[in-house]
Amino acid sequence: MLLIKLATKSLLNRKASALLTLFTIAISVMLLMSIERVRVDAKSSFSNTISGTDLIVGARTGDIQLLLSSVFRIGHANNGVSWKSYQFISEQRGVKWAIPMSLGDSHKGLAVLGTNKDYFEHYRFAKKQPLSFLQGHEFNHLFEVVLGAEVANTLGYQLGDEVVIAHGMGNTSFHNHDDNPFKVVGILKPTGTPVDKTLHIPLAAIDAIHGSHAHQHEPAQADANDHEHDHDHDHDHDHDHDHDHDHDHDHDQHDDVDLVGTPKQITAFLLGFDSPLYTLQVRRNINQYKDEALLAIMPGVTLRELWEMLSIVEKILLLFSIVVVLISLLGMLTSLLSSLNQRRRELAILRSVGARPWHIFTLISVESLLITGLGCIVGTALFYTLMLLGADYLQSHAGISLNIALLSSYELMLLAAIMVAGFIVGLIPATRAYFYSLADGMSIKI
Repeated sequence: MLLIKLATKSLLNRKASALLTLFTIAISVMLLMSIERVRVDAKSSFSNTISGTDLIVGARTGDIQLLLSSVFRIGHANNGVSWKSYQFISEQRGVKWAIPMSLGDSHKGLAVLGTNKDYFEHYRFAKKQPLSFLQGHEFNHLFEVVLGAEVANTLGYQLGDEVVIAHGMGNTSFHNHDDNPFKVVGILKPTGTPVDKTLHIPLAAIDAIHGSHAHQHEPAQADANDHEHDHDHDHDHDHDHDHDHDHDHDHDQHDDVDLVGTPKQITAFLLGFDSPLYTLQVRRNINQYKDEALLAIMPGVTLRELWEMLSIVEKILLLFSIVVVLISLLGMLTSLLSSLNQRRRELAILRSVGARPWHIFTLISVESLLITGLGCIVGTALFYTLMLLGADYLQSHAGISLNIALLSSYELMLLAAIMVAGFIVGLIPATRAYFYSLADGMSIKI
């Protein structure tokens, strides 16, 4: 206890350099903990880019390709799913809700998604968080559009503005549907997912905007770009037929009847079940479906597979964290070594009043341990402050849902490793101080 008290007073006597060293270690601890927490939560959030959806169903292709095209709007499906198959599968026992998705159009390089109102009620992201509106409401009429947050921010759209949809994905569009502009009626809150970069329109509007222009596209262009919405081009839908086949389980059917229509094909659809027990059974039935070649994937499993392909990112982040901590510990070593020459007089006085060389050794070791320990405490406090301040920003801009909880066992192990490393680093100046005390001729003979 005497040595700890002495070490504390010695550090207070050199508070400027001690505080600088402590602050350096605290910053490195904060960075290490933050990077580690973001790394773990980024993996979890990536796996929950789409959450609460039990199955994604599309034309038979690769699992990751179907996920990329339907969820991330990257690439496109080679074939669509017939409306007849969608209706049949959505009527199966245990199906709670079904969300049709039709892709293939764009607006200034951003994806346009044709869907129904169930999308806004049942689509989940992060840890089963629902979509919510920053302004406005969901579409209620045929030529209305709901914008993702990034679409509105990037292009400067507001409620009431008109948007013209272009035929074709990405920046390659073959025809602008100028005669059928869409009115902006809603803007979604940021999610940090591909939803932010998507324009959402009623499924029936896909047929409506292509019905009068289908004959203008050459066959080659139609083959290349219409595969994802090879719809019936009859603008006047049979409303009685819609009533028979609309599977909107949670909304009034009258609201959705002219917003869904009866397209010939859709790109994919999402399924949610009353119980997880139905998921594997229905998935097996879909993958063995005889009427057409379909593929059903569980998004959570496929997202984890995709993350494994990106594991190099995790390794780089971890390496960066380790380098930051090593630099801070080297800074502490430099500080302690540089102060030793100035402290030779102090050490000589301690020896003159009876301190032995191993006392000097222990004193310097305790000082390094105190600096490291206080650095870890301050760094942890800064870490939680940073997490609280940055949680909303990371969720809305990067889609990372931070788990602001107590330190995990792994994080506690990291702190313990830093403490051990700090102690080992402190042994170097402690050893030099030990030999200084001997060389100064103050060795007491017994």
